[in-house]
Amino acid sequence: MSGYTVLGDWGTTRLRLFRVEKGVVTDRTFGDGIGTPGIVPEAVLRGALGGWLAAGAPESIRLCGMVGARDGWREVPYAECPATRDAWLAAATDLTLDGVPVAIMAGLACADADGVPDVMRGEETQLYGALALSPDLAAGRHIVILPGTHSKWAVIEDGAITAFRTILTGELFALLRQHSTLARGLAAGDAGAEAEGFAAGLARAETGVLSALFGARAMQLRAGKTPDWALGYLSGLVIGGEIVEMRGTLGGAEGVTIIGDPRLAERYAQAFARQGVVVRRLDGDACVLAGLS
Repeated sequence: MSGYTVLGDWGTTRLRLFRVEKGVVTDRTFGDGIGTPGIVPEAVLRGALGGWLAAGAPESIRLCGMVGARDGWREVPYAECPATRDAWLAAATDLTLDGVPVAIMAGLACADADGVPDVMRGEETQLYGALALSPDLAAGRHIVILPGTHSKWAVIEDGAITAFRTILTGELFALLRQHSTLARGLAAGDAGAEAEGFAAGLARAETGVLSALFGARAMQLRAGKTPDWALGYLSGLVIGGEIVEMRGTLGGAEGVTIIGDPRLAERYAQAFARQGVVVRRLDGDACVLAGLS
């Protein structure tokens, strides 16, 4: 027996694998995302395992993310909310790679009060990891936020994920930055100007986003603001707008938990601070590993 297992987060753009031995991550490696054109998943996974195979094949492989999507390696049906960790684990699909057992974890699905569906793949692993790392989340009602291209706001009640919503904040910001007239100038990397713009965007978001968007352009033309300021302003608008809308949708909370990239988590923490909401942060990779372990 090789004595190690492999845990992996296989998203659209990147594969991340962790070599785990006796509960400790001893190495990590990367590969092509499951959305790469012409990809052959088995070949990508063998290539990413690479030198680890010199020590023998792993005892097992467990993967989460878009690898289980309809256009992934093997489609895994969603587990329906409310979903406990046990229900989620039971919904995994098992297969093999060169004789090694492979488990592909399920995503989650829910619907809002009007019956409109929502789905996630990958983020649920971080949520169950957060429950393992912070046992206090298993009692009572909590809001956990995973900011990113498609931000997720999840409600955890007594250890089960009962509901969530997806907000395209990161994707919207990217579209505004790259394809709109609002941020055409070349940013110079002025962190101070960007921070000033971010604060201004947060403030404007409290009274509405759509009517405030063109300010990113107009403030450059008439108030001497820089492209760095405009980028910060747009970021503040969309993040602030997300928080204002979602706090009303999912209900207020004295505190929230944020899982994800430290820089992005800091921006959300600043936005919540304006509203007097206490924030706890958890590392995204740590939550993935805890969720898959």
